[in-house]
Amino acid sequence: MSDPHARLFYDPEHSEGEDRFVLLGVSSAARTLVVVHCYREQDSLIRLSSTRKATKKELRFYEEGI
Repeated sequence: MSDPHARLFYDPEHSEGEDRFVLLGVSSAARTLVVVHCYREQDSLIRLSSTRKATKKELRFYEEGI
């Protein structure tokens, strides 16, 4: 996602054993998405946990931050 307005959040509720992050932003296909991921430093990888279309509430939250 190359959205300059994307919002990145740390997810402490789901970060047992690994630090998880939530990214809220617009895809190249103009869809507002939520991407949950973690960083695997030992392998220099990003592991995707889930990707889905943003809910109406998440979309409003994203739009308020622009």
